[in-house]
Amino acid sequence: MAKPFACHAVAWRIRIIRASSFLLVFLPIFPAGIRAANKVSVLGTHPRWRVLENYQETITHDEFAHRVNDVYCTHGFAPDLIEINEKTARILMNRETQKFFWLRFAEKDDGRKSVPRLWRSAKSLPPAKPGKPLLGLKIALDPGHLGGKWAKMEERWFQVGNRLPVQEGDLTLRVARLLAPRLRELGAKVFFARNSDEPTTPKRPDDFRELARKILIKNGVPQSRIGGNVLDPNDPDKEQTIRWQSEILFYRYSEIRRRAALVNFKLHPDLVLCLHFNAEGWGDPNDPTLTETNHLHLLVNGSYLAEELEFDDERFEMIRRLLSRAYDEELPLADTIALAMARETGLPPYEYPTTNTTTKVGVSGYVYARNLLATRLYRCPVVYCEPYVMNSKDVFARIQAGDYEGTRNVNGVELKSIFREYADSVVDGLVDYYSKVR
Repeated sequence: MAKPFACHAVAWRIRIIRASSFLLVFLPIFPAGIRAANKVSVLGTHPRWRVLENYQETITHDEFAHRVNDVYCTHGFAPDLIEINEKTARILMNRETQKFFWLRFAEKDDGRKSVPRLWRSAKSLPPAKPGKPLLGLKIALDPGHLGGKWAKMEERWFQVGNRLPVQEGDLTLRVARLLAPRLRELGAKVFFARNSDEPTTPKRPDDFRELARKILIKNGVPQSRIGGNVLDPNDPDKEQTIRWQSEILFYRYSEIRRRAALVNFKLHPDLVLCLHFNAEGWGDPNDPTLTETNHLHLLVNGSYLAEELEFDDERFEMIRRLLSRAYDEELPLADTIALAMARETGLPPYEYPTTNTTTKVGVSGYVYARNLLATRLYRCPVVYCEPYVMNSKDVFARIQAGDYEGTRNVNGVELKSIFREYADSVVDGLVDYYSKVR
């Protein structure tokens, strides 16, 4: 486990799950417009269960049971949340009011009704033209985080001496800008969920100070810890301050939900590529630990925790995603991209230290299912890339070398720009998949 300010990737995200639980415990009673009876997650909205009527008889009993047990609910769930019967599934909408949604199964495979959705699978796309394997495919690029002046707040920043700071949001945006023209040349229509280091959300941390204060009070934080604006990044109790809570409500929850609204209601892509860099715990960001470790993995949605499924909106979003069959498209796509990235980078697969939040899926050995906000909220297939350990000695040297054409000698090895290697490997994976499936 990383030290408190040792950000990103595995160490950071394990921590953030716990911090999120801290936020979630009492949040449902506060957001405006949410009925008291609804138990919703951070900045969540009241689930529209009637939407699921459009999925009646689109899935068989066996398909539904397999997806629930082996993909989405691998950590178990309370028995009253989902009850799978021979011809129907009973899904809890609200425990307080004891209201349920009844999903009717298709009796057999060839009797299934069509699945309503705005995104298109590879098999449903028209034939591609020579040299244009991605013709007509709509791809949204989601460069993770913000970078720029927000990088320190996000805890996606470190600096070694007087070398250039490493800011994940800047790195991912650089990759996205290299990737976009390559994809367009291959026929894809490309959109950005973020194309600057400014937030997409109009909200700012100060907009969440009152909500942060209420959360802290309800969670029993002593009044003496609440209120100050000074935030020591190395203080293990920083999560109990209004500033820390309001900042995470801004850059994590509000920002990602805003991007989801853009993806779902304006862009309508067939695929979202979430671009990230990984990291090991680096300790003090002004005197970070550099490691020999380097690895790669990708994520798709799934592996919900039992406590996450207690939230009405997360349970609804999971069921809608399951019924949309996004997993059927994103898993083989993630496997194919993972193998292409492994060939290009030579990186071994990352192995999560525990299976508390993840489930390994697919055949490549590089892909995990996990319930992240972006992979859950984007209503289309999502492939979430996590290559390179930013504070690996080799990766740090490559980041410092910047972007360039051809190869350069980095730590005694002739290498491509790390940004072009990342973009090239993703392109190769997409071409491999769509050339084979279309």
